[in-house]
Amino acid sequence: MLDKLRELALRYEDLEAQLSDPAVYGDAARLRQINRERKELGPVVETYQAWLRAEQDRAEAEELLHDPDFHELAQEEFTSVKLELERLREELRLLLLPRDPNDEKNVIMELRGGVGGEEGALFAASLLRMYTMYAQGRGWKIDIVNMNETELGGVKECSAVIEGEGAWSRLKFESGVHRVQRVPETESGGRIHTSAATVAVLPEVEEVDVELNPADIEMQVFRSSGAGGQHVNKTSSAVRLIHKPTGTVVECQQERSQFQNRDKAMRILASKLYEEERSRRDAATAAERKSQVGSGDRSERIRTYNFPQGRVTDHRIGLTLYKIDAIMDGDLDELIDALVTADQAEKLKNGGEDAD
Repeated sequence: MLDKLRELALRYEDLEAQLSDPAVYGDAARLRQINRERKELGPVVETYQAWLRAEQDRAEAEELLHDPDFHELAQEEFTSVKLELERLREELRLLLLPRDPNDEKNVIMELRGGVGGEEGALFAASLLRMYTMYAQGRGWKIDIVNMNETELGGVKECSAVIEGEGAWSRLKFESGVHRVQRVPETESGGRIHTSAATVAVLPEVEEVDVELNPADIEMQVFRSSGAGGQHVNKTSSAVRLIHKPTGTVVECQQERSQFQNRDKAMRILASKLYEEERSRRDAATAAERKSQVGSGDRSERIRTYNFPQGRVTDHRIGLTLYKIDAIMDGDLDELIDALVTADQAEKLKNGGEDAD
């Protein structure tokens, strides 16, 4: 581990030196790459430097242990710095785990009402509100790209782009079936129903990540539906893109401009094709994926929201929290932190020896 850390510290110094070169600022792509790599290495190098300082403190305290005049004070310092070294070593082990290259990317989120008809659609609307409030709480931007609503305000299907630092790293475990147990608004007898909604989370890809051949894409335009005033009924601004080789279909109708809708639809199409290719690659390592916290499979039931008992249970890690109102208002950090910690623990168990 120490050899790896020394290499990363030298690389960080090299990146810092490159940023002092005026020629770098004339190359936007190179500057962006240097800043990105420097940002990724920063936490590792800072923790490594803290570990070096603590190791120096340990050596000094150990030397003072042999001095009778300072033995008691040195023993206290020695014990304290040993605990700090252990903490920093564990932190470095986590920082050296293989990074998800998509962690800093924006997110494409798709929600659909599932089992339960109208109640499933109403729950999908509740989930959309929950994720919207979570995004806003973190200072992220959420942009609804396509929405198909029911007469009662439920969501049959919805696509949204969530833009913000670390969006994928926080939301990537949300893909799957979200089950709800509650008395529906449509239920007059007060009986508890079980319904569901599905969530799919994709990393938004950059142009360099996937290549789209215009000849493979069929574009259709149509009039927007739903609320929005007279404009939606008069102008064919909504866009449907069909990727002919795969049959993948994307729609966008939230913007007034056909060009804006096409641009957003292309972003979502690129992300969907990237995710399909990634899923094919991951299928080859299915056994490894089973050991991870979330497979990203939208058919996997991941969480139950039980309103009568006020609890939310994440089935992947066996965590139950009795704070359903706060969670539905976007207070997701305790859930997400637990998922991130469980994922890190799995990675340490399966490959942590490489960090030693």
